[in-house]
Amino acid sequence: MKLVYLGTPAIAVPPLRALVAAGHEVDLVVTGADTRRGRGKQTSPNPVKAAALELGLRVEHDPDAVLDSDAQLGVVVAYGAILRPHLLAHLPFVNLHFSLLPRWRGAAPVERAILAGDAETGVCVMAIEEGLDTGGVFARESTPIGDKTLMDLWDELSDTGSRLLVDWLPDAFVEGRLVEPTPQEGEATYAPKLTAQDRQVDLASPAVEQFRRIRLGNAWTVVGDKRLKLLAATLVGDGDGDGDGDGAGAGAGAGAGDVTIRYETVQAEGKTPMAFEDWWRGATAEQQAAFS
Repeated sequence: MKLVYLGTPAIAVPPLRALVAAGHEVDLVVTGADTRRGRGKQTSPNPVKAAALELGLRVEHDPDAVLDSDAQLGVVVAYGAILRPHLLAHLPFVNLHFSLLPRWRGAAPVERAILAGDAETGVCVMAIEEGLDTGGVFARESTPIGDKTLMDLWDELSDTGSRLLVDWLPDAFVEGRLVEPTPQEGEATYAPKLTAQDRQVDLASPAVEQFRRIRLGNAWTVVGDKRLKLLAATLVGDGDGDGDGDGAGAGAGAGAGDVTIRYETVQAEGKTPMAFEDWWRGATAEQQAAFS
C-alpha cells in the first residue's frame, strides 16, 4: 500500500520501520522540526526524521506536503500536531494511539494511565476525524501495566502497535474504500500533557502514589531547600503499583501497613546519580528527617 507517515519522537520509529519492512511504499514522511543541540544554533534531526533518512524516504516538515502525494492512506503516530480539515479531506488517516480508547484521549495517555493506577493500557488503530481522538477504532490490543515504567510501556506499546498496524493494513480497504471502524463506547477521559508538578513526589503520600510518579521518570522531591531526583524505586509488600496503600518514607525502605517503598537511585542537585543508601549516609539529619 502507498502511505504517508506522520510522526516525530522515538516511539514512532518502530512503526515506520515495520511498515517499510512489510513492503509498504512510504511515499512521504512528515515530521516535527529538528531539535536544537546544547546552547548553540546547531540542530539535530528528530528520531523519526533520522530513521526516515536512513531508510531513504522523502521527509518534509510542512504537513501540506501531503497534498502532493497520491498515497492511499495516511498513518499518524505521535506526530505532535492536530491535522487540519483540508488534509483530512485529501485522504483517509489512521492514528496509532497508545491507550484503550475512549479512556485517555489526548497528549499523554500512557503517563496518565500510570498516574491513575490503571490496571491495563494498550494501543488502538483509530480513524482520525476533527474531534480529539474521537474516531472509531479498527483494531486494539491491551497489556497489563503492573510495575512497568513509562519507558518500559512506551517500548512495549510501540512494538505492539507496529505489529497491530501491519497486521490490520491488508484488510484496511474493501473495494477501494476504507473499512468502517467500530465506534468508541464508554466514558471518555482526557490526558493532558504532564507538568513538572505531576512528577513531584510528596514524601508523605501513600507509597503506591509515590511509586507511580517515580515510574514516570524525572520524578523529584524537595529535601530541605534542595531538589532531589528520585530515579528508581521498588514497592515491597502485599500491594503493588496499581493498588491502594499507604506509607511514605524513612530511610531506604519506608512505609506503613503492608506496602513499603524502597528508594533505590537518587540524584542530588549538581551531582551524578547514586544509590539511595550512599546519599543517605552523607545526608544531614534535616535531610534524613524528610523521609521519616
